[in-house]
Amino acid sequence: MPSPARNSGPRAGVPAVAPAEAPVAGPAPDSPGTAGPGAPKRSTLLALCACVLVAQSMVAAINLLIPQLTSSSLHPTHSDILWTVDAYVIAFAGLLIPAGALGDRHGRKGALLAGLALFAAGAATSALATGPALLIAGRGLSGAGAALITPATLSILVHLSTPEHRARALASWTLAIGLGGLAGNLGGGLIGQFLSWRALFAVMVPLAAALAAAVAVAVPRTGRTARAHPDPLGTVLLTAGLVAVLFGIIEGPSYGWGSPRIVAAFAVGALLVAVFARHALRSPAPLFDPRVFARPRLRAAALGTATGFFGLFALFYVNSQYLQGVKGYGAALTGVAIVPLTVGMALVPKLAARWSDRPRPVIGGGLALIGLGLLGASTADAGTPYAVYACWLLVISAGTGLSMPALTVGVVTSLPPHQAGLGSGLGTSARELGAALGVAVTGTVLSTHAARPGRHGLLDGMAPTLRVVALLVLVATAVVVAGYGRDGGRGRDAS
Repeated sequence: MPSPARNSGPRAGVPAVAPAEAPVAGPAPDSPGTAGPGAPKRSTLLALCACVLVAQSMVAAINLLIPQLTSSSLHPTHSDILWTVDAYVIAFAGLLIPAGALGDRHGRKGALLAGLALFAAGAATSALATGPALLIAGRGLSGAGAALITPATLSILVHLSTPEHRARALASWTLAIGLGGLAGNLGGGLIGQFLSWRALFAVMVPLAAALAAAVAVAVPRTGRTARAHPDPLGTVLLTAGLVAVLFGIIEGPSYGWGSPRIVAAFAVGALLVAVFARHALRSPAPLFDPRVFARPRLRAAALGTATGFFGLFALFYVNSQYLQGVKGYGAALTGVAIVPLTVGMALVPKLAARWSDRPRPVIGGGLALIGLGLLGASTADAGTPYAVYACWLLVISAGTGLSMPALTVGVVTSLPPHQAGLGSGLGTSARELGAALGVAVTGTVLSTHAARPGRHGLLDGMAPTLRVVALLVLVATAVVVAGYGRDGGRGRDAS
């Protein structure tokens, strides 16, 4: 990591000491002026959390509509269905970092409103789709809107909160992320059983409009960074690189991890990211300075975030198939049956906020609970009572509620306040990459075990699959805890 003296130069993009409030550029802020730090108003917090909840819900909701889409008048192929699910995630994750940086430079509230508009336009396109191509295009457009929404909401909260209020505000934001996944499962299940698949997309249009109205009234503008110089080449290189890597992760189980298409995707992604890093180090105004990853706590927090969502989405992938295919639940009941995951996510963050000055044991304990809960869930079979299975969901829920707020704080506070949008983009990219990898690894291991002679599909593959995922979570947990260092990770990185 460069020394503070070098890091304070005009091209570094990461000053050693951040100003108390970023300078304002552009139009005059909303009355009564640019928001100052303190505790965000309840109406502001609710509006921002509602935005991120809705954006996150669309990641999961589509999975429970796959049977209805398959038999719909669109006559989609298997590949069309796959891309209908994945287009949102690819656009969402691939654009997060540029979207966060652009919000920092050109206005976070404006980025949030633009994201809601794109989200609604994509939902309307999907709802009115006359063929698979339009449905997929609409999903991608909504994903691009979500990429603007998510980092903007977190960045605004960081700017509106003083350090003593920040942990509680970010715990609420993290809870909204978790509840979004659960709301998507519940809403997708209910719509899949009682309504047309088009209803999922149609309802998002007025909902996005209502959220935009709430944001316009309740959310103040925050200061922009003074270095408002776009980096179109860096944006294209980074976005294309991340999309290539995500394509490889998501499509790996379908084509085979060693297939030329997947190997090429990873190679192209790595090359584009490397070219981006070279460009950013030489540019006088890069999208972001890749030297931020020299901060040990940022690396550890990003890995911890990816690890938590790796385990959580592995569970989501198996849960739906287990409850419907093994236990015989309908789509709506399957959505309801995962509700125990909300308990720990809702209650534990309030307890974890009291230990915000000791993130190392909080994060280590939380991620370990996720791993142990997955090990417990791996023991479930056709005869396991739902109450026993729900207990393991509660363990995973408690681990998520304990670790995720501290990990979110770890990412965003590893960077100076004027780069809060970038920090949010990095953290959310870690979430989506972890989620995509969790589904990919789970699908691959599950299909490998289920295909062996003498085995009987999901039930025989579920136990070894969840044990592999749990082991990976526990190994990554040890790496994350070590990365936080002996000081417990308090404060910003000294580097």
